[in-house]
Amino acid sequence: MMSPEGVGALLRGVREQAGRTREEQALLVEEAQGGRFFDPENLKRWETERRLPTPVFHEPIARAYGVTAAEVRRAIAASRQARRRRGTEEMSDVDRRRFIGAAAATVGVAGLPGIAQARDAIDSALVAESDGDLTYLGAAFERHSGGYGGRLPEVVLAEMRADLDLLRDVLARPHPAGARADLVRTAAGMAGLVAIIQHDRGDQPDAARWFATAERAARESGDRRVTGWVLARHAMVPLNYGAPRQAAALAARARRETGAAPSAAAALSAAVTARALAALGDRAGARRAVDDVRTLVERLDGAETADTWTGYPAQKHHVHLSQAYTLLGDSRAAYAAQDEALALTRSGSTMTRALLALDRAACLHADGDPAAAAEMAAETLERLPGAYRTGLVGARGRALHGRLPGRARDRLRQALERRT
Repeated sequence: MMSPEGVGALLRGVREQAGRTREEQALLVEEAQGGRFFDPENLKRWETERRLPTPVFHEPIARAYGVTAAEVRRAIAASRQARRRRGTEEMSDVDRRRFIGAAAATVGVAGLPGIAQARDAIDSALVAESDGDLTYLGAAFERHSGGYGGRLPEVVLAEMRADLDLLRDVLARPHPAGARADLVRTAAGMAGLVAIIQHDRGDQPDAARWFATAERAARESGDRRVTGWVLARHAMVPLNYGAPRQAAALAARARRETGAAPSAAAALSAAVTARALAALGDRAGARRAVDDVRTLVERLDGAETADTWTGYPAQKHHVHLSQAYTLLGDSRAAYAAQDEALALTRSGSTMTRALLALDRAACLHADGDPAAAAEMAAETLERLPGAYRTGLVGARGRALHGRLPGRARDRLRQALERRT
């Protein structure tokens, strides 16, 4: 029996009074959460209190039903209290259980009173593979993996917060084996995206923690490509913050996970290997890795070339080549890669354009013009919003600053120290 003050009664009462079907009400919830898919089956579970709405849905429910979020939370609290009360009554009713046990011996299980209700309760406690939250989370990962789109990293993290809370709650539920594998694969991807953003912001410790979580989830899923992608992206943390030897080791692990078949993860691991070996001064090894990534890119197609954080599009390929050739001191090849990358870079890709400009500045210095290098790097940094001058872009600028002499060094230092 449900509580008359519970969330089931509230949601069903509002919907029926408005004369809406569950499908019609689900569309309102979908609209209330910004157009993200919402499964009408979730409404049935909530109305029958087989499942209670998680916090991520409280505000959308309030908007879709024309009530306040406080009313939603009070109704959910009443439902929980009713559940606890029923549980206490069932646990304390020892005499009734003894009676049922005796009846079973006398009339057989089929004749027991309440046995059908027991089966219904067990069935309702099982999570079906068509759980709408699983479908939604898969779509959320796809949406978030599209990149910054001109937004600041902090804004993207804030937008992901509600979906991360939902993911945490859904992971705590029981799921059939196949659904669990899909869920932890999504968890690996979501954790990896947070790690990428923290890497870009310069929060190396937190990026490493999120990548460790992503790797655990990827290994539980059994998907080696996802594991390889996580390891390759993780390798970019030490690569971009002064530890190329560790980056090379992580990239090698990633390459073993991805195997010989062409994939975005394999191409990324080869590209990171090229950059790490170039930074270590292993020119021959870096050139072999460049050849490896070029061969893989020629064989990529479909989703593997998508312009996302999980794909390896031509633009990303040329960005990696720009850095590899810059570290190798091959300015001619680096300039060509930068031109190709810029031609393919979307107008809103502020960070990518800044990194390419800093690569070009490094090439100018290698070509014997430190003053021009400092001016290009300084102007690039000064045009950026303050939030972009720290983290990855700042690390790349500081690396160049350490190599510049005299006045050129001072010019870039002033830009790096500028806060507004």
